[in-house]
Amino acid sequence: MAITTRVHGPKPFTWSYSRLKNFEACPKKHYEVDITKRAKEEESEQLLWGNRVHDAFAKRLGEKQAPFPKGMEHLEVWAEKLVTSPGIIHVENKLALTRDFGACGFFDPGVWFRAVGDVIKINGPVALIVDWKTGKILEDSVQLALSAACVFAKYPEVKRVRSRFAWLKENATSDEDFTPADMAPMWKRLWPRIEALEHAHNTTTYQAKPGGLCRNWCPVASCPHHGESN
Repeated sequence: MAITTRVHGPKPFTWSYSRLKNFEACPKKHYEVDITKRAKEEESEQLLWGNRVHDAFAKRLGEKQAPFPKGMEHLEVWAEKLVTSPGIIHVENKLALTRDFGACGFFDPGVWFRAVGDVIKINGPVALIVDWKTGKILEDSVQLALSAACVFAKYPEVKRVRSRFAWLKENATSDEDFTPADMAPMWKRLWPRIEALEHAHNTTTYQAKPGGLCRNWCPVASCPHHGESN
């Protein structure tokens, strides 16, 4: 009886914006934490709180519209604005694109890019995307634009997107408006960064990049810079 040996090559290249940023901060850490998962970052209180807040918003704005738990009642003002304005609300939307920027399923064979929309509200030809932020204000127009690209692909009836960071701690927002015409220039600007990430994937080349977080905040103990003060 013939014996068949299966040869498993590298997985197809897929990415998310968080993975791209992690790669640019330190390729080796990205490889050990995001890809091989041999190292695991400690879950800080801030991260755990952020996860709880996202979960509470998903339940409040979802089908059952569950009230916020004790200690989060102050967030109701944000939810009320969404539920009382016209449009259809989608929470925790898993969004994905193929390499030719078409919409696809999150785990489809041809998936290339993945993102999650905390809240997407569709009102005819316009849409609002909200990303809940529990930390300090850090502007990032690329993340806002990528969210818009996913919405345009998945909801072709949408012709204008307002992409928003909701800074809950500061009671502030950062908004950017996009149309489909804005997407091609955005991809052109971003493309060299994506190519660098894909090259690392294809060659399995993830060099260590020493920085200020090496001393106290990196879980990759095998890195030669681990524990260094830079």
